[in-house]
Amino acid sequence: MPDVVQTRQQVYKDKLAQQQAASASSATTAAAAKNGENTANGEENGAHTLSNHHSDMMEVDRAVEIPASKAMVLRGHESEVFICAWNPVSDLLASGSGDSTARIWNLSESSTGGSTQLVLRHCIREGGQDVPSNKDVTSLDWNSEGTLLATGSYDGFARIWTKDGNLASTLGQHKGPIFALKWNKKGNFILSAGVDKTTIIWDAHTGEAKQQFPFHSAPALDVDWQSNNTFASCSTDMCIHVCKLGQERPIKTFQGHTNEVNAIKWDPTGNLLASCSDDMTLKLWSMKQDTCVHDLQAHSKEIYTIKWSPTGPGTNNPNANLMLASASFDSTVRLWDAERGACIHTLTKHQEPVYSVAFSPDGRHLASGSFDKCVHIWNTQSGALVNSYRGTGGIFEVCWNSTGDKVGASASDGSVCVLDLRK
Repeated sequence: MPDVVQTRQQVYKDKLAQQQAASASSATTAAAAKNGENTANGEENGAHTLSNHHSDMMEVDRAVEIPASKAMVLRGHESEVFICAWNPVSDLLASGSGDSTARIWNLSESSTGGSTQLVLRHCIREGGQDVPSNKDVTSLDWNSEGTLLATGSYDGFARIWTKDGNLASTLGQHKGPIFALKWNKKGNFILSAGVDKTTIIWDAHTGEAKQQFPFHSAPALDVDWQSNNTFASCSTDMCIHVCKLGQERPIKTFQGHTNEVNAIKWDPTGNLLASCSDDMTLKLWSMKQDTCVHDLQAHSKEIYTIKWSPTGPGTNNPNANLMLASASFDSTVRLWDAERGACIHTLTKHQEPVYSVAFSPDGRHLASGSFDKCVHIWNTQSGALVNSYRGTGGIFEVCWNSTGDKVGASASDGSVCVLDLRK
């Protein structure tokens, strides 16, 4: 049973230390493994395998490198930037950092000379005064209308801010760090997950806790809404619970992972739930059965996060196939056909753990961000590398804006990059 005090931040720091220690040797082994993997993997497409020739690789690299003129580096954070998220309606990019602030960057064309930043200082009351919490801001989510931003912090509070940077309400408190928080689609509830083993549904209008769900036996790491009042949660206890507002017990519990479950995501229709774990597997679950629908085993290290493509029934791209992307500490990204439970592409350009993946709004491209400081943009159909950018710090998060022409990336050195993908 892991000590609850060993929070996610410690995990980040431990893994960071391991990576730095291993990075000297890993570059050579990764290169060797990568070349072996491309030829060994039957699912690779021909074009991808050709890039084994070093000269081809160099040509590809030159062709796809994003020029500095197309990359805007936003500086202001004083510590690592764990997360970033685009406003769903406008070109506002929110970021959250270890410096106990979130920031909102205005990247719309009309904003004068580059970008303006709003600083959202996370404070606590002490002796009648507001003092900085000195705690990391590790989760962010915009409501679907793009009017409000929710932040989760290691100080145990969730906060709601207006898009002009004013604190609207403070929701508290979890007994310890918040690891994840999400608005429901309707925008009336916020869901949070904490180190205190609980998940809480908050009334966004009153700031009151509607219901607390104390079902996990260890820290809750991620949550995702299935509908406006039903959600799934996962934990270091290896369990996944599906809970509903007003119900005193989970309406479903999924067991099968043999190590902590890092992330969970419902597909666009809310039928399939994907989960990924330190046990190196990705599993797909349905409310109709107790055992997993697919148990996807291909990664050779922990899987840190997963994302569904915004394609298929019930999306803006109904004629495209539904895919799932997984990002792993084995430094690969995999694209999966969810229906068949088969790996379509293995994307093998990164040299270090991959912390984040994100699909473009049309599902045609995937961005990936790694501790090798690179952001790669891939074609999801062919698996080909389309664009690359090397930043100045390890990449924690990548995200696309609503129009699909900009990618935001947040990094371990305090920088936030915005890549302009318009030709």
